[in-house]
Amino acid sequence: MEDADEMSTAVELYVYDLTKGMGSAMLQVLIGRHIEGIWHTAVVAYGREYFFGPAGIHSVRPGGTELGEPQRVEKLGETYLPYSVFLEYINGLGTSKFAPGTYNLFRHNCNCFSEEVSCFLVGQGIPKYILDVPEEILQTPIGQALGPLIETLSNAASAGFTVGQRFVEARIRREVSPDYQLLNSEIEQARLNSIALEEKRNVINEKLAKKERKKKKKTKKEKREKGASGSVVSESGSGSTESGSRVEMAESAISEIQPNGDTAAGVAEAVEDMLPSDRVLQMEAEERRELEEKKRQRDPPIVFKNVVDAKAEYEALVRLLDGKLNDEERKSIEELRQYVLEDEGSWALGDNFLNFVGRLLYDKSLESAVRVRLLNVLSIAALKDDVILLLHQDRREHMIMNYAFDIDRHPLEEQMSLALMMANMFENLSSSEWLLYISEWQHQNQGISNIRVTTKVAVHSLLSDKPELQERGAAIIHNLACKEKMNKSKKLRQLLPKGSISKVFDDVAVELTMALLQYFNGNPPEEQLYACMKALARFTQISGQEVPQLIQMIGPEPNKFRGTSQRLDEQIDQINKKLR
Repeated sequence: MEDADEMSTAVELYVYDLTKGMGSAMLQVLIGRHIEGIWHTAVVAYGREYFFGPAGIHSVRPGGTELGEPQRVEKLGETYLPYSVFLEYINGLGTSKFAPGTYNLFRHNCNCFSEEVSCFLVGQGIPKYILDVPEEILQTPIGQALGPLIETLSNAASAGFTVGQRFVEARIRREVSPDYQLLNSEIEQARLNSIALEEKRNVINEKLAKKERKKKKKTKKEKREKGASGSVVSESGSGSTESGSRVEMAESAISEIQPNGDTAAGVAEAVEDMLPSDRVLQMEAEERRELEEKKRQRDPPIVFKNVVDAKAEYEALVRLLDGKLNDEERKSIEELRQYVLEDEGSWALGDNFLNFVGRLLYDKSLESAVRVRLLNVLSIAALKDDVILLLHQDRREHMIMNYAFDIDRHPLEEQMSLALMMANMFENLSSSEWLLYISEWQHQNQGISNIRVTTKVAVHSLLSDKPELQERGAAIIHNLACKEKMNKSKKLRQLLPKGSISKVFDDVAVELTMALLQYFNGNPPEEQLYACMKALARFTQISGQEVPQLIQMIGPEPNKFRGTSQRLDEQIDQINKKLR
């Protein structure tokens, strides 16, 4: 069977004439020019039709709008991007550049959207004859009359909308049939079962978490009363918690089945015999194993776990904010304590927590030390495996990433704390993936994305005059380079620039390489030098000919540092292979 990476999806452009053929004759009279039509376009991919209107991005079945069937269908090409990647991208557009209320019939319309999505999916835009419809035509009486039609088209469509961080496609109308009704009822029942299981899982998790918290408090109390930790540690080590024993039971059930070569049906049968609570624990055990396996396979990131004292930083933050917080903000700072110091899950952070973070980052009436302390505490939070839930909440306002993008405008101490937090985000797979997101939003009249913010923080930090900040910049660039994986799909690589095998570094590899070469003009410590040389070696492998050419044109030659250490020589040898 064909590898999943090699599977492709056809991408088409549905082209509609908003004047239904009347525009050609009318425009000839009005402006003395022959124009074939005034075009509305939509991109069709993954079995759905996507277009942009006053209410934002819409999704319908192909040909399912008020306009009916398209006047023509243009073949744009094939995409090899997974639907999950496209969903992430379209969601980003729907909350930023093409959000509801940003539509403009003359300057920011459906064709602008189709152009952008087409470039993303197949690497080229829509036909020029569509984009070349002059603006003066749309400003004629017939052009002005199209406004209500666009409004009607959008309102009548089955609109997509955002729920949390997901782009949700509304259900579409189908012809009623017994098979469809049966299938729909089965799907609905499965959905209800899933919801019920999720509710049970949440209840069980909460109970187990409470028991674990009680046990920790009891252990601390016993340590204080006995004055010695030896007996308590022994007791804790020998007696497993209820949650631990049940997880082990679930894991052993899986191990008993898999080594014997039983089929998926056998596994399913074993799962079916379990209690709902045990199934939840089994799923969690499987998730942990998958994450651990992924962590083992990746290059370990450079993070800073012992640079700051979380408790001291938090207490200093509380003192600095004494008398400056309202009731809601005092609740948020207590939630921060529970999350970072008490090791509670991210569920401890309330809905207004990010507003609290935003106020501390942007309220200039607060002294800079407040932001330094906050970022230091968040750098500890960045090491937690569920910090991604907090980061995803920031995808609407981008408070954290907008602040990070302006790193060159902040005082030095804030820059150092910010770079520390960004480096530590690479500790876990989910938060490091978040730093590489390519969905754009507008900040200071320019389009930026998570990967561009991460790149700017890395470059600025590496090229600073402060050795400590340079160390953190080197760590971020190292982590970036080791994070990016080379695309295995030959067909996907064909869509990228010649020689490129990486989708993320096409735009930022040159910028990162220039920063590394400039850094090499100095005399970096071996630790940072190795991290940066390793990053450069990775860039030469994943970015085609641009990086090797830059090294040869700009220098310095990596051989300048030969003999510094054996591990450094190994990285230099890898680079030299690409320079030949």
